[in-house]
Amino acid sequence: MTEISRRKFLTAASIASATVATIALGGSRLVIAADAPAVIPEAAPVFPAPPLPYAEAALEPIISARTVGFHYNKHQLGALKSLNDALRLPENSQYMGKSINAIMRATANKPAMNKVFNGAASVVNHDFYWGSMMPNGGDAVKPTGKLLTLIDTAFGDYATFKTKFRDLGVAHTGSGYLWLVEHKGKLNMMTLNNLDNPEIHGLKPLLTIDIYEHAYYLDYQNLRKDYLQAVIDKLLNWNTAAARLDA
Repeated sequence: MTEISRRKFLTAASIASATVATIALGGSRLVIAADAPAVIPEAAPVFPAPPLPYAEAALEPIISARTVGFHYNKHQLGALKSLNDALRLPENSQYMGKSINAIMRATANKPAMNKVFNGAASVVNHDFYWGSMMPNGGDAVKPTGKLLTLIDTAFGDYATFKTKFRDLGVAHTGSGYLWLVEHKGKLNMMTLNNLDNPEIHGLKPLLTIDIYEHAYYLDYQNLRKDYLQAVIDKLLNWNTAAARLDA
């Protein structure tokens, strides 16, 4: 290729790239018009979709495949797309290369960073929620060893823990998550509003249950208590909770 031809080719390529940019996410491509805000080039890394740890129907009949599919594909992956879009903006480039958890912690309680925080925290919380459940969990895989000892110390016994955990989730007003956490060798339970996460407060999360209505409304309508009881009795993943405690 002559120098003149090469120069024409590079000029045309630069014009084309300035006119249309594309972003790959989840197998689809989002086209951004030329007058959209400048973005980091497509080669920059973005967070891929975290896979579900089981099939969408695996939690039935406690949580239907319809609910899992809607929850994961619309809510979690929607938040991931929003996060990736935000991270490609030059003003957010300082977060590129950090983990999603680190981004969540760094942007918490910063109103100017709400879009980045909401995307990161939603992905983190949802991923933690899916990992907090398993088919044939709950009473079928009761906590043992160190975890059971800490439960007995903090709440009296396993049965009392289940009742208190359920009732705390029922009493929470509005949206959020119900958490079992560890701090300095002791367990506690808490609810946090919206997308707040125990890591932001220096606590180690062990289990969570999503108490946004979209997590249960298709299956339980407004009966949050029934949803919580079923998840606690039949789905909680105590094996993962024990591993998180020891991590």
